[in-house]
Amino acid sequence: MNDEQIRRHFQAIRRRIARLQQHDAEDWQEIDAALEDLQIIYEEMQSRLETAEIVEQGLMQQTQQMSNAYSHYHELFQASPIPYLVTDTDGIILEANSAIAQLLEVPQRYLIEKPLILYIAPGDRSSFYLKLDRLPQTNGIQVWQMHLRSRANELFAVELHIDTLKGDSGTIERLAIGIYQLSPVQQLAKTFPPQTIPQSLDGLRVLVVDDEADARDFISAVLELHGIAVKAVASAADALEAIEKFSPDVLVSDIRMPGEDGYTLIRKIRALEALKGGHLRAGAITAYCDENREKALSAGFEAHLNKLAEPSQLIEMVSQLAGLP
Repeated sequence: MNDEQIRRHFQAIRRRIARLQQHDAEDWQEIDAALEDLQIIYEEMQSRLETAEIVEQGLMQQTQQMSNAYSHYHELFQASPIPYLVTDTDGIILEANSAIAQLLEVPQRYLIEKPLILYIAPGDRSSFYLKLDRLPQTNGIQVWQMHLRSRANELFAVELHIDTLKGDSGTIERLAIGIYQLSPVQQLAKTFPPQTIPQSLDGLRVLVVDDEADARDFISAVLELHGIAVKAVASAADALEAIEKFSPDVLVSDIRMPGEDGYTLIRKIRALEALKGGHLRAGAITAYCDENREKALSAGFEAHLNKLAEPSQLIEMVSQLAGLP
């Protein structure tokens, strides 16, 4: 029944009442007052209903806005180039974006409800559990340096940036984890933080020659962490050009390189020195155990070092070649 029908109904009742009032006016005055009260109650109910509809519309709008916001941030989460995970407090994966799936080389849907520990390198798992247990006693975003293991068993160094998400009770319910892969240079800087740089190394100029980019980056990082200026090149030809432009104090060269190897390079350098004068102190490095130290020294190098040596040994060799304490 709509409003108009209700009004007509009341009018019909009033007309009937008016006819009956002629018989007993006093009784019908009471009935009329009661009907007036009913009319007021009806109008109040209508007003409250309109208010409820306004509130309902507002709640629906808020719900839609929250839904849109969630969809927006979920899309950002999924599309982010940074690998992200959401886990519970036991490290069980609840959400994972496509970037972490690519990093671990597994289908994205396969990660859900899997323990993150499966992708932590075995050597870091005890540390991971220990840090996980200590999270309730920490504040702010925690940064853990770990090694992850991909589906293909490839290990790589990462930083886990962990933010704790708490419920209404204040207890931790979920962990939001951003994963940042460390380059060899970054990993070295965190593993071997530089101590106070001796004045003797600060500003020393070293030319590094190696056809492998990772090896060049690693050696350069070790030297630069100690204040040494580094020029790194990939071939003997580039090294000869760099000597003219960079004027290094020390040469550190790989022996086995395609085309002209380290032996050929040092012989050319010594031949040029015989014509033009000067002397560039040089150290040979190699990844092969069967390389002959004596052969390297006789070719013109003054030092020889295996690539698996400690960074401190590389610094020591460069310092000695430069004639520094």
